[in-house]
Amino acid sequence: MGKDSLGSVHLKEKYYREHRIRLKERADIEAIKAAGRIALATLDLVEEKLKPGMATDEINTLVHEFTVRHGAVPAPLNYRGFPKSVCVSVNEEICHGIPGKRIIQEGDIVNVDVTPILKGYYADASKTFFAGRPV
Repeated sequence: MGKDSLGSVHLKEKYYREHRIRLKERADIEAIKAAGRIALATLDLVEEKLKPGMATDEINTLVHEFTVRHGAVPAPLNYRGFPKSVCVSVNEEICHGIPGKRIIQEGDIVNVDVTPILKGYYADASKTFFAGRPV
């Protein structure tokens, strides 16, 4: 166990040993930021493409293809049996909506939750949109 010049246990080792918390180094923080940039860019793409008349599964396809094209893996896919790459919750659905055949209507409230994993680092972000004009 490493000690600094004052003889105290390094904070990093102490946190890991006592709490199983791994304090991040600069490289870790940069990797987390890179994953976060993919998450934000994914939500920007969804905002651009989302429209009434599309199925929630089309959002899944957009998110999946964008995530993979950027070298990441969609964390939700196959997590504890979750069958899709994104959570899409419409109107009354609180969270973790499974994309499928549901058609988005004018004025629907649509929450999209993305979680890319890039080189072992996760980012998780969601954004809520109006489909078309709010009614």
